[in-house]
Amino acid sequence: MPRVSQDQARLNRQRVVEAAAKMVRERGLREAGVADIMKAAGLTHGGFYNQFESKDALVAEAFDWALQQNDYDGLEAFVSMYLDERHVGAPGEGCPIAALANDITREEQGSVVRRHFTRGVRRMAERIAGALPAGLAERRRRKALATMSTMVGAIILARAVNDRELRDELVEAARSAVSVPSKSGGNAG
Repeated sequence: MPRVSQDQARLNRQRVVEAAAKMVRERGLREAGVADIMKAAGLTHGGFYNQFESKDALVAEAFDWALQQNDYDGLEAFVSMYLDERHVGAPGEGCPIAALANDITREEQGSVVRRHFTRGVRRMAERIAGALPAGLAERRRRKALATMSTMVGAIILARAVNDRELRDELVEAARSAVSVPSKSGGNAG
């Protein structure tokens, strides 16, 4: 069997990471199996261990990749993207923090996946804090943590309920709580 070039191996690895990122956000950590991820990437299961040490190593890398995909300029743009109907309806394309928070609680404290998740939460909080108006660092951090908690919680709850009106109300309430104008152009302050 011919060897794949380094470029092709790199492309294959990226396909696996992207497939894993989508699948674990859609199905959860335990329901996204290696064979299914490899199939979604268009590769055979046998090649997995040539690329990754373990499923956890893949999930950690996929989590990091997914977290980096939504790069928006400024807090208002970030909140608008985050608290959006498309984000609620497409967990496989959205924030891995909201998609995986419940699963992560079942991971061992020292697991590689939990470490990457924790680092991702810190980065998101730092990014939000950096976008807040100047002020005391501790106050900005607390506001950032509250903002992030409100946004992530709203997405988790909106995805969990089966009532469209309540779903929309949860998202709009979060948007209002973090003081970002609503899509209708009104001021949610």
